Amino acid sequence: MKLSFRPSRRHLLAGAAALACATAWSGSALAADPIKIGLVTALSGQSALSGESITRGLTIAIDEINAKGGLLGRPVQLVRRDDEANPAKGVVAARELIHREKVAVLFGGLDTPVSLAIVPLVNQAKVPFMGPWAAGTPITVNGADPNFVFRVSAVDEIVNVGMLDYAQKSFGAEKFGMILVNNPWGESNEKGLHAALQAKGMKAVGVEKFEANDVDVVPQLSRLQAAGADTLFMVGNVGPSAQVVKSLDRMGWKVPVVSHWGPAGGRFGELAGPNAGNVHFVQTYSFFGPQSPTGEKVLAALKAKYSDVKGPDDINPAVGVANAYDGMMLAAKAIEAAGSTDGDAIRQAFYGIRNHEGLIKTYAEPFAPGRHDALSSDDYVWTHFVGNRILPVDLKP
Repeated sequence: MKLSFRPSRRHLLAGAAALACATAWSGSALAADPIKIGLVTALSGQSALSGESITRGLTIAIDEINAKGGLLGRPVQLVRRDDEANPAKGVVAARELIHREKVAVLFGGLDTPVSLAIVPLVNQAKVPFMGPWAAGTPITVNGADPNFVFRVSAVDEIVNVGMLDYAQKSFGAEKFGMILVNNPWGESNEKGLHAALQAKGMKAVGVEKFEANDVDVVPQLSRLQAAGADTLFMVGNVGPSAQVVKSLDRMGWKVPVVSHWGPAGGRFGELAGPNAGNVHFVQTYSFFGPQSPTGEKVLAALKAKYSDVKGPDDINPAVGVANAYDGMMLAAKAIEAAGSTDGDAIRQAFYGIRNHEGLIKTYAEPFAPGRHDALSSDDYVWTHFVGNRILPVDLKP
């Protein structure tokens, strides 16, 4: 005997309701399940401007990615934590982002000491760590195998060669003094600068250190002056670098200063005073001058999203935006190629990136086992402050 069942209106309504609930649950589950990108950086204090520039670079990239459908069919979400430029706080923040927020990729380390503190943690947790700022050589050259640390930023040992070449070319420098912050970043640069000088058969006339909270470095500078230095190599973040300039003013010593990019990290033009522009420092990008199609696109996106950005003058420091934007786009390619948010799969997918039209440059195989830095000496721009603007040295203000 054949049995038949004709659903009643009540059954149909119940079924429709169940389907609607299931669809709504599925949609909300997808909406609540983004791919999280973590950021640990200084969001307060003297380097807060740098942390904000990294945030903006990541945000512009993530907005662009989400406008195209996200990654792996999921939206991308940025989750930030403030490390206050403190290594211990950076480690706590990184642990929270890795273990509680389950980020797929962690960005961060504005300061080399903070990055170096995070490196063992990410290698142990097998979470890719992308550095958009801190330049200490040991961050990526850390001895880990496998190594989960990548970088789109300057590298001290490469910058140091560039600092020497620039000082010789621009100032005819022959006698070099070093004035360096007394921390692992300063140590990384001291080693790199000695190596760069030695490669040319030269030696520094003196090396002096200062603490991050020093307000007077006249004694150290006086020793370098007495040693006959005709050019200074400077490595330090915004505050102490500004104190170096003000100490030089008090001494009345007009000596060229060739610096790593620490002055770009905040209100250096304001803090250092009228002679801030005498410090020439390295950057990886400038929004001044002719732009590539990617540069025009990013500049337009910054203007559209941030009311304070009217033009290149308002993107300070540009290096944070540019490095973070390119780093995020490369990370997105790795996640898509990996087909998952598994950390080791993403790590290996970084090595498979062949070409990428980035903001800073066109990347051709940016990463490989044993080579985790995407930028080279050809990717640096020399700049200085003109008022509160960071301009390329060879560009008329």
